Amino acid sequence: MGKVGIIDLGTNTFNLLIANVNGFNYEVLHKTKIAVKLGEGGIHKGFIAPEAYQRGLDALKVHKQTLLDYQIQNYYAVATSAIRSSDNGTQFVEDVKQKLGILINIIDGDKEADLIYNGVKQAVDFNGIPKLIIDIGGGSTEFIIANKSQVFWKKSYQLGAARLLELFKPKNPIELDDFNAIDSHLSNSLQDLLEMCETYEIDSLIGSSGSFDTLAEMISCRKGDCGVWKKESYFNFHMHDYNEIQRIIYASTLEERLKMKGLTPMRADMMVVSIIIINYILNNLAIHELQLSRYALKEGLLDTLIRKPQEWQKSSL
Repeated sequence: MGKVGIIDLGTNTFNLLIANVNGFNYEVLHKTKIAVKLGEGGIHKGFIAPEAYQRGLDALKVHKQTLLDYQIQNYYAVATSAIRSSDNGTQFVEDVKQKLGILINIIDGDKEADLIYNGVKQAVDFNGIPKLIIDIGGGSTEFIIANKSQVFWKKSYQLGAARLLELFKPKNPIELDDFNAIDSHLSNSLQDLLEMCETYEIDSLIGSSGSFDTLAEMISCRKGDCGVWKKESYFNFHMHDYNEIQRIIYASTLEERLKMKGLTPMRADMMVVSIIIINYILNNLAIHELQLSRYALKEGLLDTLIRKPQEWQKSSL
């Protein structure tokens, strides 16, 4: 099949993966992400704000040039929560098609969860037992209970970090009333998740989003070894390391977080909300193992399309 491209239009970042495919195997040639914060200023009201809209177009111009540089003939672009839930999301998709020649497929939350699982199972050993996968996006958060061979339960919630940040606007640093408001919202939204986790006796959590990448990098940098976690397809958190870094994030101001090693400026405001989501799960379940999967939606989509080559879109860039 040769070289192919995957574009993942998330709420926080627009991601590009270019790989060389040989049979059912692939080698990653290029991987990059551009911060767009598509949900900023409008996600909780159901639209993409003008500034965010333009950031999205600008990011795709850059990704298009990279596809051209690599002479990509087959590509696939998917859009997730911010675009599918916004009143002007379909207009954005049409603008991209007209201005850049990129065809975007808007996928629903169930499909997003399927692709995330398909990526995670390439990276993490499930040891034959059901585990809980969590992918904290900007607009939505996907939860999947699965083992290596099958998905037992999945659901996408409108509980993305950017969405909650826009909705609750916590103080800086976060105060107890802000925390309680977000935690109560999670409790009202996630009772069915907790029930399913009890049914499947979940004690292991796999994170597959940028928030978990950030935590792994911050922990590695604090130990003087930035980037070491990228050597493998997964990363095992020690709970005392996680607890230390989450306390630091909770207690810090935005200005302090902007100076922290391993914490990208784009995520400095959202990490507090991401920590609240993660801690809600840890505090309500008997979790003994916390892991990061470096593979998620992009890798899952790539694997799916390798096995269904008729679904690739021919490039007209």
